[in-house]
Amino acid sequence: MNHFVLEKFFEHNDWANRRLIERVTELSDEQLESKPQPGSEWSIRFTLTHLVEAQANYVGILTSPPESREPASVSWSELTASADRSGAKLLEIARAETGASEPARSSDGYVFDRWVVLVQAVNHANDHRRQLCKMLEAIGVTPPRLDGWGFGEASGVLRKE
Repeated sequence: MNHFVLEKFFEHNDWANRRLIERVTELSDEQLESKPQPGSEWSIRFTLTHLVEAQANYVGILTSPPESREPASVSWSELTASADRSGAKLLEIARAETGASEPARSSDGYVFDRWVVLVQAVNHANDHRRQLCKMLEAIGVTPPRLDGWGFGEASGVLRKE
């Protein structure tokens, strides 16, 4: 069975995370600690770190039994490496797609098919990337283009003839 489209979702996820990390790590400490959205309790730095830690946690759910999982804690200097590692692992899992309908267990007592974690990983990242782009705009920084069209252009499969 061909899982080409599923792979592309996770390749896009990695690409978008890398682009956003590149843009955000150019900011000053003052910008990184700003909370530019009204009502937001999270800074730009915290939101991006949360996105990367959550991705590592999703990998843990898919690869480790609940009793051996430790919540991911990623330092700012390890952000890119952690995102790359966990992104590559999610892509590997998506490519293999073995056991996607087999049950997994959360550490808080839920049981669910493993594919739910894959869907959540992409959905969670999209939500926070969108939030971070709005935060960047609020401080006058142009966010990177992270949509499917931008990924198509960056991949060389969307071009004007």
